[in-house]
Amino acid sequence: MFVLGIESTAHTFGIGIVDTEGKVLADVKSVYSPDEGGIHPREAAEHHQEACLLILKKAINQAGISLRQLCAVAFSQGPGLPPALRIGAIMARGLAYSLEIPLLGVNHCVAHVEQARYFSKAEHPLVVYLSGGNTQLTTLEGKRYRIFGETLDIALGNMLDMFGRAAKLAHPGGPKIEKLARQADGTYLPLPYTVKGMDLSFSGLLTASKRLLKEGAALSTVCYSLQETAFAMVTEVVERALAHTQRAEILLTGGVAANKRLREMLRIVAKGQSARFASVPPKFAGDNGAMIAYTGLLLYRDKIETPIPASKVLPKWRLDQVDIPWQ
Repeated sequence: MFVLGIESTAHTFGIGIVDTEGKVLADVKSVYSPDEGGIHPREAAEHHQEACLLILKKAINQAGISLRQLCAVAFSQGPGLPPALRIGAIMARGLAYSLEIPLLGVNHCVAHVEQARYFSKAEHPLVVYLSGGNTQLTTLEGKRYRIFGETLDIALGNMLDMFGRAAKLAHPGGPKIEKLARQADGTYLPLPYTVKGMDLSFSGLLTASKRLLKEGAALSTVCYSLQETAFAMVTEVVERALAHTQRAEILLTGGVAANKRLREMLRIVAKGQSARFASVPPKFAGDNGAMIAYTGLLLYRDKIETPIPASKVLPKWRLDQVDIPWQ
């Protein structure tokens, strides 16, 4: 008995397969990377449509199972880009209908959190969720994840990618910025630091960083300054939220969780608050089908199915709108 998960919220089309204990048996993906500019929703959807059958075949072969051994099919129902989401939803409906097995609509954000909890064994952490589309501090209260702070404009990962495009770095920009920041000489250029209560704003930081580039500042120095400023903003609100919630664990997840400097800074915060720091494995930091499959397994165990008429995609489905009965 196995659960298959389909991820298609943005640039990644991925399929993962887990067994009934949550062990990842397959995790295969294809990533749409635009030649220039950001993600174009229609082009991302076309990429997913072209890649989906090949990714399915590879995932089934990697897991060493047949489709008939699946007990459920999960898919990322939202949030995300509507055209991209629809490709995954159409495939999931077709598989569930033809195999006569349950269809499970998964919230993409919840999947990032639950996969990180699975790998880290975190019980009731303060979750720091940082990705291309989301920047949120959350923890479970009353069977729902409650948001303690979030971005007021653009997400941290998106901000890094936007700066990367301005600096003519290949997409995604985050890993290239991290590498260049490590090569810098440690010179810090002052940049806007915008924390409003428990919320963050990155648009002013992005604008000022691009201006420094135009004025001739060294790219590595700007990358270093940008990264240090953005991550300092994050660690400030994390420390405050940790003190408020009295959680004993910090759990970092989302695509930006792969950044070594960010993990280092959050470890310092955790140590100062006598808390444990944990992070999703870098391999699973970005979008992946395995996280959808695992969260689908949690839904399947609780007999929470998504009837096909109710399986329309939900592009603005927030993390704090999802019931979490399994915790």
